[in-house]
Amino acid sequence: MRDTRPIGWVKGALRDFRRFPEVTQGKAAEALTIVADGGMPRIAKPLAGLGSGVWELVLRERGDAYRVVYAVQLGEVIYVVHAFQKKSKSGIATPKAEIDLVAERIKRLKEELKR
Repeated sequence: MRDTRPIGWVKGALRDFRRFPEVTQGKAAEALTIVADGGMPRIAKPLAGLGSGVWELVLRERGDAYRVVYAVQLGEVIYVVHAFQKKSKSGIATPKAEIDLVAERIKRLKEELKR
């Protein structure tokens, strides 16, 4: 019997995720299932600058790049805190505005979980 952790979504992240192409949503869902089952998908990498426990799924589809950011150290639930199409003009780095949004969402989520 597997010990699968639940996946929770920040409302804005789910809204943005639903705008992804269907095939990209499917790839991300498969990767999140692996995470929920305690594994590490090959498309996951740590998101620098936010401490341990914050990861991003790196998805490519027809020349476009998409990211799904999740946190694994917020209780028993794995929370998806951001999803976006990457349009960086600074190479492979995640844009600062996206990092700032992730940090703010994690802060608000932690505050909500304390209640």
